[in-house]
Amino acid sequence: MRVLAVDPGEKRLGIALSDTSAAIATPLTVLKHISYAVDAAAIAQIASEQQAELIIVGHALDEENRSTPQSRRAARLAAAIRSQTNLPVLLWDEFGSTQTALQARRTIGVRRSRRQDNIDALAAAVILQSYLDSQTDSS
Repeated sequence: MRVLAVDPGEKRLGIALSDTSAAIATPLTVLKHISYAVDAAAIAQIASEQQAELIIVGHALDEENRSTPQSRRAARLAAAIRSQTNLPVLLWDEFGSTQTALQARRTIGVRRSRRQDNIDALAAAVILQSYLDSQTDSS
């Protein structure tokens, strides 16, 4: 089963995809944010092309697991995606995904000037890997 993940941002949306065994997340692409409807249609199209069976949308909760402005935007995007596809769409906590992605780039020695390149897709992969790992842990 392939799983597609979205890291929604105000300007860009990172997209990641799992392998067919739903064990490993890989950054796929970055979309420019246009509107919920346009973004949702593009995400549904990618999910279809990649034969995904589930879509995960990252949403940032605060330290006390309460809704934030970002999580409310993610919920609106998830609702728009649901209107474009019959695939299940789940919200998944993305707290710290961008920072984790940046730290990974520092660790492997990516130059400071290049660390932001495709960071949104890498953050989506962090969100997706978190989800995939949770499914493995619960099995």
